[in-house]
Amino acid sequence: MPADSLMPRTESFNARVRGASHIDFKTATTGVAAKAMRNELSALVNTVKDPETRKVRSPLPPVPIVQMIEIGQYQAFDTEMQSFFYLFTRYLSERARSQELDWERIASPSDDKIVPYSKLPTADASNLSKLAVLKVNGGLGTSMGMTGAKSALEVKDDMTFLDLTVRQIEHLNTTHRVDVPLILMTSFNTHEDTLRIIKKYANQQLRITTFNQSRYPRIFKETLLPCPRTADDDKKHWFPPGHGDLYNALTHSGVLDQLLSEGKEYLFVSNSDNLGAVVDERILQHMIDSQSEFIMEVTDKTKADIKGGTLIDYEGHIRLLEVAQVPNEHIEDFKSVRKFKIFNTNNLWINLRALKRVMDTEGMELDIIVNPKTTDDGQAVIQLETAAGAAIKHFNNAHGVNVPRSRFLPVKSCSDLLLIKSDIYSLQHGQLVINPQRMFETTPVIKLGDHFKKIQQFQKRFKKIPKIIELDHLTVTGDVYFGRNVTLRGTVIVVANEGQRIDIPDGCVLENRLLSGNLNMIEL
Repeated sequence: MPADSLMPRTESFNARVRGASHIDFKTATTGVAAKAMRNELSALVNTVKDPETRKVRSPLPPVPIVQMIEIGQYQAFDTEMQSFFYLFTRYLSERARSQELDWERIASPSDDKIVPYSKLPTADASNLSKLAVLKVNGGLGTSMGMTGAKSALEVKDDMTFLDLTVRQIEHLNTTHRVDVPLILMTSFNTHEDTLRIIKKYANQQLRITTFNQSRYPRIFKETLLPCPRTADDDKKHWFPPGHGDLYNALTHSGVLDQLLSEGKEYLFVSNSDNLGAVVDERILQHMIDSQSEFIMEVTDKTKADIKGGTLIDYEGHIRLLEVAQVPNEHIEDFKSVRKFKIFNTNNLWINLRALKRVMDTEGMELDIIVNPKTTDDGQAVIQLETAAGAAIKHFNNAHGVNVPRSRFLPVKSCSDLLLIKSDIYSLQHGQLVINPQRMFETTPVIKLGDHFKKIQQFQKRFKKIPKIIELDHLTVTGDVYFGRNVTLRGTVIVVANEGQRIDIPDGCVLENRLLSGNLNMIEL
C-alpha cells in the first residue's frame, strides 16, 4: 500500500485539514514528524493479514426488540489510522504554534448558559420513544485491582453496574411502553468481556447494541513514532483514546445512522460507573423545548471535585476546560471553588441529527489532551486523548444544566464502593435511592487507606458492610479488619500503626471514636 493512502481521502476531511488544523509545514520538524508518522502508519496498515479488516464493514440491519446486535466490531484499521493521523497532525500543529488558553480571557459562563435543574419543565413521557442511552464502557477498573471490565463489578445487592443499567432501562420501557435501546461503547480492553456478560440479558425487554471505540497507537515521546510494529502487536502498545472518541466511533461503526433510521433523535451518554446517571425525562423535555443540540449536566463543585473539568466562557463561546489544559501557574485557580463553582459530570445529552450534521460537515475538533505514560521497560510514551464534553463548542444553543449531586455517584475507589454498598442507599428498579432514615442531605465522607485499595483486600477486610446511616466521617489507615454487624456513627477514625493490626469485633458500635494502634478507644 503506498504511503499516501493514509492521507485523508474525503473532501470534508481535506477541507478540515486545510482549515483550522492546517499543518504549518514551515516548521520543519513538524513536517518531518508528520511524514515519518504517515510512513509508519502505512507500514502498520500493510501488516493487516485479513484484507476484510482493512475495509469498512457495513452495519447490520435494524433488528426486532429483545435481540442483541453487535455493530462494527472490526472498525476498519486504515480508517482508524487515518483518524489517528489527523489527530496527530493537529497535535503537531498546535505544538508548533504553542497554543495555550489565554487565562485572562477565561470567564465564568453567563447565567443563561447554566440552567438550574429546579427550573426545568414537567415532562411528557412520549418523548422517550425518541431516546437512546449510551454507556461509556471501556474502563478496566485497574485502580481498584480489577483485570476485567469495570462494569462487571458487583456494586449493590449482588448486581453489577451493567445489571443496574439494564434494570433501569427495562423498567423505563415496560412502564412507558417505549423502546429505549441501550448502547455500550466498549474498548479493545473490555469488548470480549462485555459480549460475554450481555448474553445473560437476552430475554430482557430491551435491545443492547455494542460497538468498539478506536484503538490508537501509543507514541514514543522522543521520536514521535508509534510504539506498535504490527497491527496485531501487543495490547500494551495501544490505547483507547478517551471518551471524546465517541463521535468518531459512533459514525464509523454505523450506529449513528442506524439510530437515525429507527427514528431516534436524542442520545443520553454517561460513564458506566456513574450510578447516578439515570434517564431524566425533565432534562430531555428541556432539551426539546429549548431546541438545544447539546446539554452537559454539571453539578456544584466541592473540595473533593478539584480535578473535574468545568464549563467556561472563552471569547463569548462556551467551552469545556479540563485540568490537563490548565497552565501550571493557574492550577490552584482551577481547583478553587471560588472561581469555578461547577464541574462536568460527563452526563451528556446530544441531538443525533445535529451530530450527523457536524460529522458530515466540519467534523469534531476536540481539544487534545496529552497523557504522558511510562512503559513497563521505562520508556516515555504519550497518548493523544480527547474528552466527549469538549464537543459542546460545535453545537447550537449548547449549555449546561446544574443538576443535584445525586446524579453524580461515580465508583472510582473502594471508598466509593463502601458508600454504595452500605445502608445509606437502597435500590428501586435498578436506581439508587437514599435511605429516608438518613438525617442529613449529604452522604458521609469515607477515606479508606492503601490496605483497602484493591477490591480483593476490601472484600477480605469487611466481613460484612458496616451500618453507617448516622456516620459523618470515616478514616481508616493501616491493617484493619471489620467484623459483622459493626455500626459506625458520627466521626470515626481507625489508625493501625506499622506492624500492628486492629480487628473490630462483631457487633461493635463506634460513635465519635479514634481507635489507634494499641486499641485504645478515645472519645472524640
